[in-house]
Amino acid sequence: MATADMHRELFRNEACELLVELEHSLLELEERPEDAEIIGRVFRAMHTIKGSGAMFGFDDIASFTHQIETVYDLIRNGDLCVTSELIDLTLKAKDVIREMLDISESDSVLNVEGRQEIVVSFNKFLPGQQVYESVQPAASQKTDIKKDMKSSEVIYRIRFKPPHDIFLRGIDPVNLIGELAELGHCKVIAQTCDIPPIEEFNSDCCYTYWDILLTTDKGINAIRDVFIFIEDDAELKIESIYGEEDFDREGGYKKIGEILIERGDITPEELAKVLGQKKMLGEMLVESGIVQPDKIESALGEQKFIRELQDKKKGAEGTAIKVAPEKLDILVNLVGELVTVQALLSQTALSIKEPRLAAIAEEVERLTAELRDNTMNIRMLPIGSTFSKFKRLVRDLSKELGKEIEMVTEGAETELDKTVIDKLNDPLVHLIRNSIDHGIEMPDARSDKGKPRKGTIHLSALHSGANVLIRVADDGAGLDAAAIRAKAVQKGLIAADAELTEKEIYLLIFEPGFSTAANVTSVSGRGVGMDVVKKAIESLRGSIDIESSRERGTAITLKLPLTLAIIDGLLVRIAEDHYVFPLSSVNECIELTAKARETAHGRNLANVRNRIVPYIRLREHFNAGGELPEIEQIVITEVGDMRVGFAVDSVIGGHQTVIKSLGKYYRDVEGISGATILGDGTVALILDIPKLIQASATEEITALADIQRRKTCLI
Repeated sequence: MATADMHRELFRNEACELLVELEHSLLELEERPEDAEIIGRVFRAMHTIKGSGAMFGFDDIASFTHQIETVYDLIRNGDLCVTSELIDLTLKAKDVIREMLDISESDSVLNVEGRQEIVVSFNKFLPGQQVYESVQPAASQKTDIKKDMKSSEVIYRIRFKPPHDIFLRGIDPVNLIGELAELGHCKVIAQTCDIPPIEEFNSDCCYTYWDILLTTDKGINAIRDVFIFIEDDAELKIESIYGEEDFDREGGYKKIGEILIERGDITPEELAKVLGQKKMLGEMLVESGIVQPDKIESALGEQKFIRELQDKKKGAEGTAIKVAPEKLDILVNLVGELVTVQALLSQTALSIKEPRLAAIAEEVERLTAELRDNTMNIRMLPIGSTFSKFKRLVRDLSKELGKEIEMVTEGAETELDKTVIDKLNDPLVHLIRNSIDHGIEMPDARSDKGKPRKGTIHLSALHSGANVLIRVADDGAGLDAAAIRAKAVQKGLIAADAELTEKEIYLLIFEPGFSTAANVTSVSGRGVGMDVVKKAIESLRGSIDIESSRERGTAITLKLPLTLAIIDGLLVRIAEDHYVFPLSSVNECIELTAKARETAHGRNLANVRNRIVPYIRLREHFNAGGELPEIEQIVITEVGDMRVGFAVDSVIGGHQTVIKSLGKYYRDVEGISGATILGDGTVALILDIPKLIQASATEEITALADIQRRKTCLI
């Protein structure tokens, strides 16, 4: 990739991150319109996008963003107020910038008229002389943008010694220092060495002066403007002591002696005189009476200030490295291959029974496990980045439907594999839209029920073993089990006399084509959303659970694996073939003897500590050949609230399972979610427990219906 293309790609990535932060900040600003910190975040995001866009050739983005930045500069200065209209407009502008970024990678054509409308709307907030007539960047604007990008922060050393009668002039020096602090990061050190003894002290006089370190990009003229009314009568010294080019200077910052000489607190001769003593320089200078302790403290403060800034910059440069997702995928695949080879090495060492080889294999296994865990952690991301996207969805959709809704999030720091997070976006969008449209009532209806007018959607995430539980809950009307059942009967999904628990009735909403909405709208009513949720969660090897209470709300919990690349599995054998159970679904394993099979009278039921558990014989399900062993093993699994066993020939043991996708001819095979390669090179299929249970239930229902039909024919 050419250098220019690489830089443009880096800008796109940075801009996308800034736009996510911008949207989050705007939604916060709508709730707290007077918060100066949030206003500053919005302004900085716009300013960075504008400047970087101009630097890397995205002049259209730079020009468009310049209009918005101008408005928020007025807000930042207190000349404009934040309104709901302005937030709406800025969110639309954010969407346009994202569209412009996407179009820059393709041959699509941008809707210039829509962009022009937004610019005109922003211009209404500006004073007449600042109105821009076109979204095209003028030459002068381009120059300003590039100039802005070249301006960098500089550290200034300021000594401000006001006249003794400053109080009598009605000027408070503390207010001046406060104005200075608004220009950037400020460190103030008060010098009190000129304060006279108490008998000579005059309360109307100011004896204190200040040494100030200011980090700012505003320039020296902005600093002088702060002291414009007092500069002629005060002792004011402003020096630029540290710029961007100094950060990489070898040898660190200046020594205390250099700082004191630069400030004029000592002479080079006085410094040379005391350097021959074997004490700390500051201590020697104070003992010699050359410098007051306050001035030493001020010099030390400057030294510490600069060092902290250097450490912070170096730390920021060293803590984050951006890596392309494709490179991470390659790394994960290579680690997966290493896990497979390590399994082969361990198996070979076990068969040869050579102590030295076994020790090497054990060490390689330990290192491989550590490498695997660290590689998986690299792909783990906080789910909060996904959660923050939905605040905009809730805001816009609730406005469209005329509802008052707020979203509360919890557990945003919970980490999940990036692949899982990417595939989780659409299911969560459907669930949240469903809660907004079907769950939460209109404000007046909520008031009539004694509820707050504003409804709440609670989105949370937490770790549970090798899984993450993501919960979408609302305080709306809850699910109507009777209405769901009636609709399912009408659509032929269940028989009219079918006996279902309340939870089984709730799960019917995930059936294809199911919807209880009376009318089809732009939000819902077509019966495709919840079906999409179910398919997406099952493709992630996850499960769904529903809890609901009339007039109190509904909670839908998604149980998802932490990662889709490498899992802990339980390896089993059926005839000559091997299969893997995801270990997170396995509760225990028990024996099934021939006597126990006879006791069950042909039914697939096992007595597990006085509790009857149904089981599925996988030998029959997969049509495996060979004879049934005398003693089988039953692997007891748990899916939701249901315990189901799977009868296999033998259980081999735990297995680090590197998941491989199946070929296109086998992707739709029910009950198989993938494959893995064993240490000896053979392939083992990974079982999809929920799908196997569902397929078995369907077969049983079909068989019972066939028996009933035959009986009817005989009668």
